[in-house]
Amino acid sequence: MREFIVEADGGSRGNPGPAGYGAVVIDAATGETLAERAEYIGVATNNVAEYRGLIAGLRAAHELDPTATVHVRMDSKLVIEQMSGRWKIKHPDMKPLAFEAARVFPPAQVTYEWIPREQNKHADRLANEAMDAGKRGERWSAADSMAELEAADAKAASAAGGHAPTAAEGTRTTVAEGAGTTAAAPSSGWAPADMGAPATFVLLRHGETPLTPQKRFSGSGGSDPALSAAGREQAERVGAALARRGTVQAIVSSPLARTRETAGIVAARLGLDVTVEEGLRETGFGAWEGLTFGEVRERYPDDLTAWLADPEARPTGGGESFAATAERVAAARDKLIAAYAGRTVLLVTHVTPIKTLVRLALGAPPESLFRMELSAASLSAIAYYADGNASVRLFNDTSHLRG
Repeated sequence: MREFIVEADGGSRGNPGPAGYGAVVIDAATGETLAERAEYIGVATNNVAEYRGLIAGLRAAHELDPTATVHVRMDSKLVIEQMSGRWKIKHPDMKPLAFEAARVFPPAQVTYEWIPREQNKHADRLANEAMDAGKRGERWSAADSMAELEAADAKAASAAGGHAPTAAEGTRTTVAEGAGTTAAAPSSGWAPADMGAPATFVLLRHGETPLTPQKRFSGSGGSDPALSAAGREQAERVGAALARRGTVQAIVSSPLARTRETAGIVAARLGLDVTVEEGLRETGFGAWEGLTFGEVRERYPDDLTAWLADPEARPTGGGESFAATAERVAAARDKLIAAYAGRTVLLVTHVTPIKTLVRLALGAPPESLFRMELSAASLSAIAYYADGNASVRLFNDTSHLRG
């Protein structure tokens, strides 16, 4: 059985602030670097960045050999103690990240060790490279990373009057997280005005489908219904209202049919294209798809009770937990904040993703999801600032649907 060492780190310039992570996979037997990952993740805290680095490192190791044993080394006492089970995870933003990390490998294959920061320089360097790239409005590049390292080696060799081995002389396989995309660094709103405007998300729940008036569960794993005639009319009204305001500069949609149809109607009115973001899809409700709340309570009472009490509980039949949804939505949020810094973008999505974005912006507990009412074709809005602050500016506005 192969054994890997995963070293990971994350950082935030502001905490919260512009953040990034780095991770490296090492062959425990030879010391050879097998894979590197790094990414600028937009505005986040140190702890979130560190967890994202851990997840990226574990996924890189899993891609190399899912049967390997993995020894994780990090200088984050919090992450190591929480993942080892010695510290309780209390912060709602940390729970879905820890859950995601724990799912990559079977727990028996992974061990954790805290190390001093000076022993974690490789991952720390990658994290800083990712943040530097984000500041330039770029994505971290494996090639650029190697070039920087070689330049540093050459400088050291010149200073020593001799030859220092370069990165190219060793064996190194680098993997860029999300390669092929470009992300711009977000600008600040709470900071001085010359730092620029925040990224503003106008959140649109899709128009009605035949299932909406009956209040049936309709997630990612169901029939994927199209809009009803009423839903199409609602989308037309949204488009007209947004055209009058004239603030939306881009449109991003969930991949499901009802959101893409809603986005298409609005986009036609605004003269914009639609980009699809997988992370904005609705929660998968498993065997509950197409059922009313009462029908679920009658058929699956124990599972429903657990789901209402625990964000990590899944709907019957392999549905997606709210904790997993939150991790996915947060990752999409961070990517979109970086991509649309200083701009206003319409996100056409669903009940759970919108409520989750609002919950995370407010720092509210998971149970708050059950205390929000979100109508079909309603508008909400959140502004995100580079110093980590978020401002909920609007929630469940349906004034455009009247009259």
